[in-house]
Amino acid sequence: MAMAGLEATLTLAGKESDKLVLAYPAVKTGTGYSSPTIQLEFGARATGEPNQVRPVTCDIAPEIEGVIFPTAQPLVMAAERTFWEKATAAHVYCLQGQLRGESYSRHWYDLAAIAKTAHFAAACANPDLAKAVAEHKSVFFVEKNAAGTKIDYFAATSGQLQLIPTGESLAALGQDYTAMLVDGLLALNQPSFTDIIDQCRVIQNEANRQAQIASAAGR
Repeated sequence: MAMAGLEATLTLAGKESDKLVLAYPAVKTGTGYSSPTIQLEFGARATGEPNQVRPVTCDIAPEIEGVIFPTAQPLVMAAERTFWEKATAAHVYCLQGQLRGESYSRHWYDLAAIAKTAHFAAACANPDLAKAVAEHKSVFFVEKNAAGTKIDYFAATSGQLQLIPTGESLAALGQDYTAMLVDGLLALNQPSFTDIIDQCRVIQNEANRQAQIASAAGR
């Protein structure tokens, strides 16, 4: 980093040293909610499949005239799998009622964003993919609910998905979302937390409806 004239450091993290953390000086600290780091994970707990090449552009590009921003065509996990990965993460939170790190409410925002595209319908119409996510998480991401009982991921992907927390856990998620907005993580589009929860309730009901139909059809 020093040879390139950059003030940044690289460190290993994680129980198995399978994470590389790039820390850099922050231009603006804000509330400190989001740390000035980039984390790269190299563990074997993510399959990366199915995947597809997708275009990536800068969000701010349409807002500034006369500046050409870089674009990329990375190979990324298919959005349909991303949906089920995030949906099951939200499901775990609803059963545990505990935040798991900073910006955790981003999962609900992302679910609402995915639901506005054709990827949501494709995810709901692919019970085999949903089951694959449940099987993978049952091995690599074993979790227990607030009562100490092992969480059943297969239930979440077969008609019993829970995306809406209640009581104090809903309030904590709302506070997390507000802090995320204050620090500008959603600079160009800032829906209210109430809107996000309302959208996720629709997503939950539709995903469960489709899963129950697929189950009844023996899929």
